[in-house]
Amino acid sequence: MDITALNEKIKQESAFVELLQTEIGKTIIGQKNMVERLIIGLLANGHILLEGVPGLAKTLAIKSLAAAMKAKFQRIQFTPDLLPADLIGTQIFNQKEGNFLIKKGPVFANFILADEINRAPAKVQSALLEAMQERQITIGEETFPLEEPFLVLATQNPIEQEGTYPLPEAQVDRFMLKVKITYPSQEEELKIMKLNLNEEFAKIQKVISPDDILKGRQLIKDIYVDEKIDKYILDIVFATRNPKAYNLDKLSDLIAYGGSPRASINLSLGARAMAFIKHRGYVIPEDVRSVAFDVLRHRIAVTYEAEAEEITSENIIQEILNTVEVP
Repeated sequence: MDITALNEKIKQESAFVELLQTEIGKTIIGQKNMVERLIIGLLANGHILLEGVPGLAKTLAIKSLAAAMKAKFQRIQFTPDLLPADLIGTQIFNQKEGNFLIKKGPVFANFILADEINRAPAKVQSALLEAMQERQITIGEETFPLEEPFLVLATQNPIEQEGTYPLPEAQVDRFMLKVKITYPSQEEELKIMKLNLNEEFAKIQKVISPDDILKGRQLIKDIYVDEKIDKYILDIVFATRNPKAYNLDKLSDLIAYGGSPRASINLSLGARAMAFIKHRGYVIPEDVRSVAFDVLRHRIAVTYEAEAEEITSENIIQEILNTVEVP
């Protein structure tokens, strides 16, 4: 494989990433990490779980992303009384013709914002699973494929808040990334405040098409990943399952269970997408490290001992990254 030619090809084909970031930057001040993770999710065909307090532009970010691609966007507010049919649609009896009609739900779009997903009970959360995993919806006896690209961005309140349901592990594992959103800096918040007071919001223009994203997904598969990088990814994931094998004995009593094979797959895909965003035709260890927290933080379950010592999955990931040998 000619790395130089591949590098040049990726450099040219990934130029649209800058256009997308610049356009979203018209309405989103700061939050560069969140915007970058949204693009990684899109390119790697993975869903994203966002955790943060209300008011940090989560809705505005995905709305801006959809507008920059002129893609279909739907926001679904998850509430305790929401039903699965409110999400995927249902059959309605047509009295005139004596048959059932299919009324499709809001999940039939390119971008789904599942707002406050952990406010709805488990049966509603699980209604999203088929859409997320199979990219299709079954209503009655009919199955409908979903349009590509299809991205679910779910926001959740910190679990400590009242009236929230923890997400089932099977569903959490289906999210490629879990991104934590932090408050903007003082300078950024000043800009946000002035923009809102003066109502100087720029209109988002279409700068790329959904086809650009689908093409980018194919190109990501061509990005070169050395065997040493693959081994590094596996070492990181296996260290979450068997810390003793990596001289991390102190983590044994802190981890209830480690990352599933989806963690390895998504770490590889995320690193490739990061290389694409950086206009490179090959993956470097820093690409893996930059997405490691977002890929692993929701896949490592900590024990009661860890909770008692106020040790989080992020502390564990940091310890693993510090210890596992970098190629």
